Amino acid sequence: MAGEMPLWEKPVTYGAIGGTKAADLLTYPPKGFRPIERRRRIGHGENRFAWASAQTMSWGIQRLSGFTVDVVDAPAAVTDQTYVPVSFDDDGRPVESVAAETGAGEDTFGGDGTSFLIPGDTATLTIRFLGIPVTAPVRVVYVIDEPNRKGFAYGTLRGHPESGEEAFVVERTDDGSVWLTISAFSRPSAWYWWVLSIPLRIAQEQYTRRYLKVLAGPTD
Repeated sequence: MAGEMPLWEKPVTYGAIGGTKAADLLTYPPKGFRPIERRRRIGHGENRFAWASAQTMSWGIQRLSGFTVDVVDAPAAVTDQTYVPVSFDDDGRPVESVAAETGAGEDTFGGDGTSFLIPGDTATLTIRFLGIPVTAPVRVVYVIDEPNRKGFAYGTLRGHPESGEEAFVVERTDDGSVWLTISAFSRPSAWYWWVLSIPLRIAQEQYTRRYLKVLAGPTD
């Protein structure tokens, strides 16, 4: 449509940006939204962590789960102003990101040459809902880049069946185990999606289960 705002310029469709970081998300979600959190052990060791992290940071979870991912190009003036937020450990001490430690431009591509995600990246995901392809535009709202935690969250854009945020975080624990945690809060984005809220919720659960399986497979 002539004159329509480019996707990379459109705002997310909810207000609680970064809400998936909250430790009490399940107890106190943003008002009107349904929260979920799922966690699964996906393997062990450095190779598993490196592979799962690279997949996560290059839309690999979505692609391996059957989504089509169409990345939207944004002007450099937009992406150059993005950043990796400061995270904190259990004692409240700031954890410097690996990007800050190693220098900009290093370790920014996956094994297939796909650029790692940064805040501001925008994409249109295509999923199947009740057998029909449905487009779901999203924007990366934050990334996590710590020595033992890697991941990102995206927020929904106009045209997505749901409104809300979903985070995908790969973590390596002290014993070498590698875990994937998915956190989200959402609600149907329009009246016609509210009518289909029950099958929409079922589809969300199905895709979440698929997410938790795909990084437990072969790493080659």
